[in-house]
Amino acid sequence: MSKFDITIAGEINLDLILYGLPETMPTDRELLASGFAITLGSSSAILAHNLAALGSRVGFITKVGDDCFGALAMERLRERGVDLTAVVHGAKSGVTVLLPHGTQRHILTYPGTIAELRFEELDLPYLASARHFHMSSMFLQCGLFSDAPELFRRMKSSGLTTSLDTNDDPDDQWGVELEKTLPHVDILLPNEREAMRMSNSDDLETALSRLAEKVKTVVVKRGASGAVAIQGGRRFSAPAVPVEVVDPVGAGDSFDAGFLHQFLSGADLADCLTYGNLCGAFSTTDCGGTEAFRDPVRTKEFLRRSRLN
Repeated sequence: MSKFDITIAGEINLDLILYGLPETMPTDRELLASGFAITLGSSSAILAHNLAALGSRVGFITKVGDDCFGALAMERLRERGVDLTAVVHGAKSGVTVLLPHGTQRHILTYPGTIAELRFEELDLPYLASARHFHMSSMFLQCGLFSDAPELFRRMKSSGLTTSLDTNDDPDDQWGVELEKTLPHVDILLPNEREAMRMSNSDDLETALSRLAEKVKTVVVKRGASGAVAIQGGRRFSAPAVPVEVVDPVGAGDSFDAGFLHQFLSGADLADCLTYGNLCGAFSTTDCGGTEAFRDPVRTKEFLRRSRLN
């Protein structure tokens, strides 16, 4: 039996979120927020946290700063039972400041250790001691980015299934490293814009078709429009789950958690999509990407009640 259901190599940081700011933000003025939250951030850490909250056995390798931000981020993961024995340490943690303005938001990130994790720092046997391997935010992980194709090749050669959520490319290049990685990816999990950019397409249908030629299972997150997937020439879709949205931060990562949890449980693709949408919706009912999942009773009740409706 594998030690873990899933291992993740990725980034970690805290999100500092200020709510209720004006849409236009003049300089040299003291602007007052109506609310503030400190939450576990970064796509990889949000995924690890929420997968563990759902019951998956999760091993996580990241590079964390030896500072109070890093200590708090690690504490949040330990609370949910994420294994952190292979974590490596750096100087300064990354941090993201989010400034929501209605449906729009500013996202300001200091990379810190987000960009510093390197291939040679990874414990490859640890990562291979699972049934599945995942990476998020490959373009932000500058120290690991060029070795992503080799990392995925090693995981596949060790018998693991694999998944990738690239997240956005800040340089908007979507280059050769991604093309070299995709042949070793079983499940690709972009949002709609990312799918079109990485496939050089102007519409979703073309993007799905092009990506399906390269990856066995393509899953595209569409926010309020739900999610669609293509596997073996068959198309699947699932509607979004209506909720009272508090904060959309981390909803896509929470979708990934729900989808992969069901995938690792042996569910079919339609059920994986449905559960992914449930978890993405649940995430939006509280601040940041993990706060909703910190309450096990509330998590279990929401998922149970929503699946009965």
